[in-house]
Amino acid sequence: MRNLSIYSCALALLLCQSSVAQFTPDVKDYAALVNPFIGTGTVDSLSLSGSNFPGACFPFGMVQLSPDTREYPDDPCSGYDYNDPTILGFSHTHLSGTGCPDLYDFLFMPYGGDIQWNAGSDDGKIPGFRSAYQHKNEKASPGYYSVVLDDYNITAELTATEHCGMHRYTFSDPGSHHFMIDLEHSLVKTSPYRYVKIINAQVRIVNDSTIEGYRIISGWAKLRKVYFRAEFSRPFSSSQVKAGKNIYTNTDVANHPDLKLILNFDTNNHLPLLVKVGLSSVSAEGAVYNLRAEVSDFNFERVHTEARAAWNRELSCIDIEGSEIQKRIFYTGLYHLFIQPNNIADVDGTYLTTDFSEKIASDGKHYSTFSLWDTYRAAHPLYTIVQQKRTAAFINSILRQYDTYGYLPIWQLWGYETYTMIGNHAIPVIVDAFFKGIGGVDYPKAYEAIRATALTSHRNAPVGLLDTFGYFPENLQSQSVSITLEIAFNDWCVAAMAKKLGHDADYKYFSQRAKAFTNLFDPATGFFRAKNSDGKWVDPFNPLAYGGNGGYPFTEGNAWQYLWYVPQDVPSFMALFGGEQPFRQKLDTFFTLEARPADVNGNASGFIGQYAHGNEPSHHIAYLYDFTAEPWKTQQYCARIMKELYNDSPSGYSGNEDCGQMSAWYIFSAMGFYPVNPANGVYCFGSPQVAGAVIHLENGRQFRIATHNGGDDRIYIQKIMLNGKEYLKNYFTHQDIMSGGTLEFTMGPKPNRKMAAFEKPVTLKF
Repeated sequence: MRNLSIYSCALALLLCQSSVAQFTPDVKDYAALVNPFIGTGTVDSLSLSGSNFPGACFPFGMVQLSPDTREYPDDPCSGYDYNDPTILGFSHTHLSGTGCPDLYDFLFMPYGGDIQWNAGSDDGKIPGFRSAYQHKNEKASPGYYSVVLDDYNITAELTATEHCGMHRYTFSDPGSHHFMIDLEHSLVKTSPYRYVKIINAQVRIVNDSTIEGYRIISGWAKLRKVYFRAEFSRPFSSSQVKAGKNIYTNTDVANHPDLKLILNFDTNNHLPLLVKVGLSSVSAEGAVYNLRAEVSDFNFERVHTEARAAWNRELSCIDIEGSEIQKRIFYTGLYHLFIQPNNIADVDGTYLTTDFSEKIASDGKHYSTFSLWDTYRAAHPLYTIVQQKRTAAFINSILRQYDTYGYLPIWQLWGYETYTMIGNHAIPVIVDAFFKGIGGVDYPKAYEAIRATALTSHRNAPVGLLDTFGYFPENLQSQSVSITLEIAFNDWCVAAMAKKLGHDADYKYFSQRAKAFTNLFDPATGFFRAKNSDGKWVDPFNPLAYGGNGGYPFTEGNAWQYLWYVPQDVPSFMALFGGEQPFRQKLDTFFTLEARPADVNGNASGFIGQYAHGNEPSHHIAYLYDFTAEPWKTQQYCARIMKELYNDSPSGYSGNEDCGQMSAWYIFSAMGFYPVNPANGVYCFGSPQVAGAVIHLENGRQFRIATHNGGDDRIYIQKIMLNGKEYLKNYFTHQDIMSGGTLEFTMGPKPNRKMAAFEKPVTLKF
């Protein structure tokens, strides 16, 4: 039982801070530039959308209150497809842009008429509750969503706080009003590769306007508990519970894995029905206190106004000048970047550890939803610029998994490890923050954690094989080439931090292990290839053939895309080709060799030659020309990617948005630079697309970017100025940004071949 007096003090402080935050002056309405429908649906069979949801959420919050258009969502993983003609209801938790589905907690749906369940039915279907809708009657903005449910002529409106969702339903018919709540709604249960089970669920009627409940569910996150408390603005007159095949009327409590509830409203039906819902990942008590702290009444407009103000504060970190379309893509990208990681601690900082004990986070936050295989590349480096304090909080949350698991997260959801994807990419997130001087982290402990992670075998990372073979043999570990390359980068990161902290033996060991990529390079073919434990190449070899997530040497890509994955040491990698010229020629082929439909699988999209922007292994490759005598080709391809593979429609992304990574690539690139190595604080120049940008830094300084003579076909850099002086490098550093100042680009329609003599990007010596 929690200490309620301490809890009350925490709530009073939170409420005080919240009320002060409402009056932050001079913050523009950046939210007006965000279009949450970007990335929510395809427009043709050849494009992907992004797998985003349009519903209401709070920056980095636990709740994502959004419509579901699928009964058992699977693809898109957000639960909403812009092309679907009907809405099933509104659930309170969603994932943004992921390739795996989960969450969808507590589906709520109002309806009119007299729809009932049939006793004895256990087919899991929800008869008749879904409704048609039209996009002309659908609206979304940060912290708000609304739609007209045509079948019942009900206007639904949603908003959110950090831990709570708020609904407002306006009925055109003052007759019978009903409300369905489904605790069984979750991802597809018939998939051969995703095990899902509702272990238990409960709903309890507290009084005639309040219900509580929970569910324990296995899915992508193997065991997840979530609790809710819902309070209604007017009393319900009766209730009906369906627990499996059984139907109960006006029962106080019910437990069953397949649990649904109908509430009937007979009084004051001329008034809107409002519902406020508190969630907790910890306890029923936590859901109550979260609701009391954040939504004290039924003032929908106040909650909506505070949510929009919170979004405006976060989005104000960068001001840009550009076209209206550029602004929509850019600020929607920032919006997607700031949806997660999600704080799953209660308002007093209480969270469940991975061994299910309760603790209180010293900083009051415990973040999860770490899509690290994606986000370490650009999203986390961008956080180190515009979310420095949260970066420390992210790392402190990541380190808590080490306390119980003994290693850092791979892909963590709702506080639990899913083991999705490969590599140990919490390591570069920590190392990048360390070298950038992000405060608020116990770095000696963090080093202990990254070292243990690099030395501890776990799923898709049997690191002991590296000491024996110097690579991962395909007959002992599938996805062997991709894992070898990615862990080599992780090892470089460990070595860099070890050297800085004076751990010389570790530095030597991990520096040597980081060279593992050289053991899989085949000079005869010019590709990284798989070997078995006998040291022989795996045949047949087709560099165009794709792998998925097992059973093939490459992960969600092919040999062409993984050929370029040595971001930590491009000069040494270039030497494997015999020098810069053959390296550059291979890059030219990469960007011009068309993908064959017979070779491509569902993980590949957004093609320019073999470059596949829809999946993350390709994201740094266009910037590799900066390491050659033809940096204008980086400018050419970056401009093309932004022009062809991003837009402001529902199919605005060329693949899954992946928790902000696809957006972070655009945000960096539109400003004119990108971190090829996401852990060394070096940014390579590309082709700036916006006319200007001002980054408002947490240290009180500003970093300004000005693009002169840009637009249309003027995509090539003619001149670079840094703080008023001509700049003759193809890169600059994180410290240049943090010091404040002005970066100016002058653009033109033809390559500036003098840039061939500019200083190439460096691997910083630590």
